[in-house]
Amino acid sequence: MERLLTVQGEALLRSDAQPWPQYPRPQMVRDSFRNLNGWWDFAITSDERPPQRFERRIRVPFVPESALSGIEEAVPDGSFLWYRLRLEPPFGKDGERVLLHVGAADQTAVVWVDGRRAPLVHGTSDNGYTHQGGYEAFTAELTDLMPAEGSAELIIQVHDHLGTFEYPYGKQSLTRGGMWYTPCSGIWQTVWMETVPQAYIQAVHTKTVREADGAWRVMISAEGISEGQVVFGELTLPLTEGWAELFIRHPRLWRPEDPYLYEFAVQATSGDAVQSYFALRTLDTRTVDGVPRLCLNGKPYFFHGLLDQGYWPDGLWTPADPAQFEEEILKVKALGFNMLRKHIKVEPELFYYDCDRLGIAVFQDMVQNGDYDFKRDTILPTLAIHCRSDRKLHTDPSARKCFLEGMTATVQQLKEHPSIVCWTIFNEGWGQFCGTEAYMQLRHEDDTRWIDTASGWFHPHGLKTDVESCHNYFFKLRVHKTGRPFVLSECGGLAWRPDGHAFNPEYMYGYRKFKDRPSLAEAIVQMYEKKLIPLISKGLCAVVYTQVSDVEDETNGLFSYDRKLQKLLPEEFENVRRIVESINRS
Repeated sequence: MERLLTVQGEALLRSDAQPWPQYPRPQMVRDSFRNLNGWWDFAITSDERPPQRFERRIRVPFVPESALSGIEEAVPDGSFLWYRLRLEPPFGKDGERVLLHVGAADQTAVVWVDGRRAPLVHGTSDNGYTHQGGYEAFTAELTDLMPAEGSAELIIQVHDHLGTFEYPYGKQSLTRGGMWYTPCSGIWQTVWMETVPQAYIQAVHTKTVREADGAWRVMISAEGISEGQVVFGELTLPLTEGWAELFIRHPRLWRPEDPYLYEFAVQATSGDAVQSYFALRTLDTRTVDGVPRLCLNGKPYFFHGLLDQGYWPDGLWTPADPAQFEEEILKVKALGFNMLRKHIKVEPELFYYDCDRLGIAVFQDMVQNGDYDFKRDTILPTLAIHCRSDRKLHTDPSARKCFLEGMTATVQQLKEHPSIVCWTIFNEGWGQFCGTEAYMQLRHEDDTRWIDTASGWFHPHGLKTDVESCHNYFFKLRVHKTGRPFVLSECGGLAWRPDGHAFNPEYMYGYRKFKDRPSLAEAIVQMYEKKLIPLISKGLCAVVYTQVSDVEDETNGLFSYDRKLQKLLPEEFENVRRIVESINRS
């Protein structure tokens, strides 16, 4: 396999700069911020006994399987990964609390300070100390563990046991190849510390409601405090019992073409303060000219999207620089796409912030767990042969519990981002169980977005879902009329392997293969102009083309895996872009 690097990855490997120095939580920005990314002591053990020595160094926040970590080795399944960093004072003022945040670590993690476990104040845990789940953030409180003077030894222990299929694991595989990718272990998002008062703002939530007169009522709540104020431009509002309310008489609504964000600050009487933002937009389903439509801000909107796996050749789950999120989003928008389906992966919050501010809608997948069987989950459903019920599938109670906990944590972590317009629960039957019950649980967590319960082809009788969601790579493209908005949630996958930019120079994975870039580009354009766009008038509400970029063996992206080559140029896709924009203006 070829070692590929992005331009930003090459630059990072040549320097000793701190990776990912940006504040990692853009919807709750606080002044006290100590970034701990960079070089840590590192060790791997086969059991949970602490290592005798830390003989290696690893660059956080990159997984040890990646080139950017400085390790670039496979980690045996079931291993314990140990990260050590010496923390030097100061650790905050007297009376302040010390918090350690980890953006994500795969799969379970425990924090230690000078040999004592740190309790969690945020995360998914059965015992109050061990965070469970490799895709969501967690926070440990270090206050009572910090020394009165001198330095402290911080250790983070991460356990990864991919082979059990218990925790959500996404597209990782111990035997990578085809549509399965190199596994990722350990810390893969920013690690940082903050100091806060005894009473501090733990989370900020906004709820927006459009009133009958066209004005908007915005309710802002702050967890952890009861008194303070909200500063919104020149307006200051009292925060009473953790709530404040404001009205916007002349709203500017968020949409991909005008992604307007309203900024505000929450200030607690304890002295804590955070910066945040919200947007105004509505999502609903309406019947227009006899056809069910997805509507944004009260009007039918065609979501023109790409499947986005979120893998990078040098950092795997983590790009070398978060600026690469912005760069890729802008290139996607320049082609005329207005939506990304974030596929079976949860990204750092900086990604969603870029989607919010740059203007691209997101269909967000949950991360799957459970076993995947090619015959059961792909071949038979593709031939329309599958069970009429999913209630007795994937019956392991622990795996079910872990999936639902991961789903809840994902929604709670991301639901303040206005760019996210749809949640996808299950994909192609993989790990699917009790879909209607999962829909109802997610609907309880968030009643403001569409829910795609089963993306693909496994739609048991009576399944509760907001859209009819189908994948079609091999058959004639058509709209299924079921009384729900029709979403073609995967299609295309046309492949060309660019020499010098391919992970596997001897293999080309895709659903139609081409010998050169011009023939690939022409086929994509023809697919849209002759097959997809004519379906919009018949009820097609959204389409997701596979995919943004090549990923390892997969060579069906619009960009090469190293992001150095673009296979479809804006001028070649200009007519499609103009047609979609015209539809969304009408």
